[in-house]
Amino acid sequence: MNAKSAISKEIFAPHDERMLGAVQVKRRTKKKIPFLATGGQGEYLTYICLSVTNKKPAQASITKVKQFEGSTSFVRRTQWMLEQLRQVNGIDPNRDSPEFDLLFENAFDQWVANTASEKCTFFQILHHTCQRYLTDKKPEFINCQSKIMGGNSILHSAADSVTSAVQKASQALNERGERLGRAEEKTEELKNSAQQFAETAHKLAMKHKC
Repeated sequence: MNAKSAISKEIFAPHDERMLGAVQVKRRTKKKIPFLATGGQGEYLTYICLSVTNKKPAQASITKVKQFEGSTSFVRRTQWMLEQLRQVNGIDPNRDSPEFDLLFENAFDQWVANTASEKCTFFQILHHTCQRYLTDKKPEFINCQSKIMGGNSILHSAADSVTSAVQKASQALNERGERLGRAEEKTEELKNSAQQFAETAHKLAMKHKC
C-alpha cells in the first residue's frame, strides 16, 4: 500500500471522510519549531490532503498530515475547512514548477511539492473541489498554468469526452428520427396513391359496366 492509500485508510476513513487528493511537500522556508513541539520525534514527511465528508451536506477540508521518521503510521496535524482557503498561488504560470503557496484566514504556508506533476494534479483536484463544494467566497487562484484552470486539465478533458459522446449519440438519434419520419411520410404518400388508384379503377370499372 502506498503512502496516500495508507493516509486515506488511517486518517480519513475512520472519520467517514473520503480523501480526494494529496501532495507530498516540504517547506520552502523552514520554521523554527521547538524540539518539544514535534514530540521529540525528529524528521518527518508532510502531506497536504484534500478530503470531503460522506455525510450530507458534504464538507470539504484541507489537512496537514505527517509521518515521523521510523514510524509506519500517520498523524493528523492542522486542518482547515475549505471555506477558510483564501488564495492558491502557483508561483509561475509559464512553467512547470513544484512551488506553491496556500493562504488561509489564519495561516500562510510556502511549499515545494515532491514533483511539479504532483502539484499540478493536486491543484486540478483542488480547483474542481472548490467549484463543486463552495458557493460563496471561493479562493483566488493566481499564477497558475492554464492547464490547471482550463480545458487541458484531467477533469475537464474527462468532462469534454463525456459531453462529446452524449452529443454524438443525440445527433445519431436525431438523424435516425429524421429518417424514420421521412419513411413514414413516404409510406403515407404511397398509401394515398394506392387509395386514389383503387378509387379511379373502381370508377372506370363501373363506367364500362354501365
